[in-house]
Amino acid sequence: MLTLEQIQKKSLNRLVGLNPAFKLVMEKLIERCYARGVWIVITQGLRTYAEQDDLYAQGRTKPGKVVTDARGGHSNHNFGFAADFALLLRNGRTVSWDTLRDDDKDSLPDWSEVVEEAKRLGLEWGGDWRSFKDMPHLQMVFGLSTADFRAGKRPTQSQLNIILAKTNSLKMEEGPMTAEEKAMFNALQKRVIALEAANKLTKVPAWAEQACINAKAAGVLDTANDGSYDFYRMITLLDRAGVFEKRGVA
Repeated sequence: MLTLEQIQKKSLNRLVGLNPAFKLVMEKLIERCYARGVWIVITQGLRTYAEQDDLYAQGRTKPGKVVTDARGGHSNHNFGFAADFALLLRNGRTVSWDTLRDDDKDSLPDWSEVVEEAKRLGLEWGGDWRSFKDMPHLQMVFGLSTADFRAGKRPTQSQLNIILAKTNSLKMEEGPMTAEEKAMFNALQKRVIALEAANKLTKVPAWAEQACINAKAAGVLDTANDGSYDFYRMITLLDRAGVFEKRGVA
């Protein structure tokens, strides 16, 4: 059984460079999920323009399949207000993007519990997007677009102070969910299950095979079977970033 401190240490490197207020929110998310019996790690945080352009080139001017439509400066990862997460399994080394997994055995998918806590903290979830479902993605952009960020706009200090105050005041003793919150959560749970079922692939795509092999060899993936397109896309992105070679997510 890992302690909260041990869980937190696994995300330290990926939190470097994030906006301080957003970083605090992500740290609080790890803490609140742990209190519910769900372990998570941050797998992606700040991404430079060069790193974003390198990902964008894949499938265009570089070998491989297209994995992003965002050039450098067109992703909220480039500005320190976005992060991706994964579930940390009970062996303390392996991560999973299985949105139906229930390691804490409370009859609720762990992924849904993370999303619930994220939304309580005011985070936006990529799984709610219409055009592209990014299940591991969380962000807090205060109504600003990437064009706004590129132009130098940032959240006001007042906006950041409100988030800091709210985050610091949150306590786990908030009590049970209201009837309205339960209804919203049940709807979210059904949506996650439906999305996962609809997007599962019958076999590992050829473009993701080597990434899955590398992930399993590094001990951060238990199985590569029955994943969704988003699952294989994330594995490929992490492999391209050298995570499995360095075993940085574990």
